[in-house]
Amino acid sequence: MFPWLGPWIKNLTSLKEIVDMEVGELVRGLKETLNPQMCRVLLTCFLLVQESGNMDSLYHDNNLVFSVANLFGAGTDTTRTTLRWGLLLMAKYPHIQDQVQEEISRVIGSRQPLVEDRKNLPYTGSHGSQHQRLANIATMAIPHTTMSYASLSLQGTSVIPLLTVLQDDSEWESPHTFNPTHFLDEKGGFVKRSAFMAFSAGRRMCLGEGLARMALFLFSTSLLQHFRFSPPPGVTEDDLDLTLAVGLTLNPSPHQLCAVSQI
Repeated sequence: MFPWLGPWIKNLTSLKEIVDMEVGELVRGLKETLNPQMCRVLLTCFLLVQESGNMDSLYHDNNLVFSVANLFGAGTDTTRTTLRWGLLLMAKYPHIQDQVQEEISRVIGSRQPLVEDRKNLPYTGSHGSQHQRLANIATMAIPHTTMSYASLSLQGTSVIPLLTVLQDDSEWESPHTFNPTHFLDEKGGFVKRSAFMAFSAGRRMCLGEGLARMALFLFSTSLLQHFRFSPPPGVTEDDLDLTLAVGLTLNPSPHQLCAVSQI
């Protein structure tokens, strides 16, 4: 169906083998030190249920490996990749970084950012949503199926839903531009956009959206509160490359940034 995915599928298969091997070693180590009196982590609880002897249980090694891989993949890779995009875009567009840091300094000062601060930092929030829209790290999302008839393009056209809706010129004033005002109203307040589906949509949308939003806000706000991000010496903002590196998520191309302390 998608012949151009051939090389990517081959790499994905190799990656899965490596992940299975690494997770398998972790599981074996936990089994060797398993203590029923001390449920240290999720995996310990999983193994205890597994050892209860219920042959019809879903608590078997294949599901254990799959669950651990999902926790690492969804819980770390997506957040890390999103933050990398955010910092790269801040370095490439210093005038936007100026406005974000001015708002953080004015509203929060030097204290530690809190989740409750989001409602008072509309520009900071809009920059976060904007770099998620532009980077669109999980373009393929989780497979969905249509619930009603729809008119699509010519037969054989590949439709990548999130890439389409997040860069639709009928929904966004400047779809290919890093423009935080996409998420601001005329009074400068943060506004939600129905076309913003960075976490997918429907019943199969990201279960961790709430946690991810909180984590991304706290990490990015704290980083921009303490550091100024810029290209390394000899590199200009225009030299910073926004070309995508395709993997399980869409990563920025290899690059270097300078983080200069503001304290």
